[in-house]
Amino acid sequence: MGLNILGNNKYRRINRKILIIRFLILSLCTIFIVGCSSSRRLEKKLHREVYQSLGLKESRKDNFTLYKEVSSWQNIPHKDGGMSHFGIDCSGLVNVIYKNVYGIVLERNSATIFKINCHKISLSRLKEGDLVFFNTINKSKSDINHVGVYLKDNKFVHSSISRGVIISNLDENYYRKTWVCGGRVKNY
Repeated sequence: MGLNILGNNKYRRINRKILIIRFLILSLCTIFIVGCSSSRRLEKKLHREVYQSLGLKESRKDNFTLYKEVSSWQNIPHKDGGMSHFGIDCSGLVNVIYKNVYGIVLERNSATIFKINCHKISLSRLKEGDLVFFNTINKSKSDINHVGVYLKDNKFVHSSISRGVIISNLDENYYRKTWVCGGRVKNY
């Protein structure tokens, strides 16, 4: 009889350990599921905020890394030669976006970016991440002195001298008049 009591105690201790282990596993699973759920909610909120700030509708096909990067530059003031959040010019903005999103380093001047880094494309062939080139000072339509990054729905990001980094629409009269061409970055 003494052996039977010892056997039962050993059995109870093993059962208790199994119950404790099961409880811990269940608790950890619950924490993980709740954590993932709140992480997904935060991610959805971030997506919503980025798209709202850019004035764009979200699509599964979008390159969210591009949109998040663009959003981080909005309203930064224009500064000739600048490449930081203290001030940036149009080619500097294009450079920073391309380096951070695509890992590609471009030339530093808008005309040279087109000449060396791009293939010319028409307005109708623009895709997310393509570049858009303008001539805002000369009568000669072929000269380039301004560049931006095409997003979608005829919208692009650029650094405006008067308003800093903004989202504009290619349908605006000013951009239709100053449009030179689109450019697709080589090896992209």
